[in-house]
Amino acid sequence: MAKRGTSTKGAKAGTPAAKRAASKGAGTKGGRPRAAAPEPRRERPAPGPAIRKWSLRIGLGLGVAVVVLVALLSVANPPTTPYMASESRRLGGVSHEWVDMDEIAPVMARSVVAAEDARFCAHWGFDLEAIRAAIDSGGRRGASTITQQVVKNVFLWHGRSWPRKALEAILTPLVELTWSKRRIVEVYLNVAEFGPGTFGVGAASRESFGVAAADLTGSQAARLAAILPDPKGRSAARPSAAVADRASGIRDGAATIDRDGRAACFQPG
Repeated sequence: MAKRGTSTKGAKAGTPAAKRAASKGAGTKGGRPRAAAPEPRRERPAPGPAIRKWSLRIGLGLGVAVVVLVALLSVANPPTTPYMASESRRLGGVSHEWVDMDEIAPVMARSVVAAEDARFCAHWGFDLEAIRAAIDSGGRRGASTITQQVVKNVFLWHGRSWPRKALEAILTPLVELTWSKRRIVEVYLNVAEFGPGTFGVGAASRESFGVAAADLTGSQAARLAAILPDPKGRSAARPSAAVADRASGIRDGAATIDRDGRAACFQPG
């Protein structure tokens, strides 16, 4: 009697034997197991959107921080400035004392406005007339307002560069929007450089004349204002003929803006 084999040749399609044979041969080819098909590669998302998202978050965070800082300094006095800190490291210390606006002789405020920014009460941070005059003069005349100088001194660095100018152009309207004109003059008088290592009218009045800022005379205030464009090269205590002449003009200008109302925005009512 012939033995039964395991071949499926005689098995009918659909029978259990045929199904078993089909399942045994499904994973083989020529008696060898088939290699598993490779899984499709997962593409990594492009880095562009993620970078843009984080850049936007960082930019917004920095913007909010700057707005908060500017708003805070509308009422809080800055203990130092970047330039003051730099000079302190270079010289081994600086002379500086904060003096509230109520303790500064009003003629001192009028003198710096007359000397540096006579249209201070009429503009919003940029003096367009002064800018046009500076362009016409080929850049020989300055056009920075007191607000711009405050922004440079308190928030930025000294030196001519386009990045600093761009930041100054952004921050100047923000300061004008959040600070009062009186506050801008107060901060200016307290952070301006009046000599090598001497910052603020409090230290300058004592070192130059031996008096407090509240006791400055019109002549003394004008001499201090006269040295501001070049505080390292000029002296209020020992003025040159050029400084004395400029101080005389500043004294007249301070009286003029007091009479015609151009000092109204920063003087007490």
